Amino acid sequence: MLPASNRLRLGQDFSRTTKTGHRATSNLLVLYFLTHEQLPLAPQVGLIINKSVGGSVTRHRIARQLRHAMASHLTELPAHTQVVIRVLKNNPDYREDLAQLIVKVIKRTGAHQ
Repeated sequence: MLPASNRLRLGQDFSRTTKTGHRATSNLLVLYFLTHEQLPLAPQVGLIINKSVGGSVTRHRIARQLRHAMASHLTELPAHTQVVIRVLKNNPDYREDLAQLIVKVIKRTGAHQ
């Protein structure tokens, strides 16, 4: 589970990250990544899971899986970072795609701790 300090909650934060952040995509996920000195010190993560992915139970299961997977990747993210994960398709396991996208976007942006 993600600690409260690592959760992205405000709509304006989601908008800023998805519109101005760097993007990495796979068949299952889109990862938006924004780093800026004015953002909170602790990395923050938000999820976007549309109804087209599945019903309420399915979307909540996916959210739990992704929050759990992101908790283990928080140490890889630099400070002052916001990440938004958009789910494109229903899948039993997102861990591998998520890990690859995180590495891809960090390398592309040159961001490091």
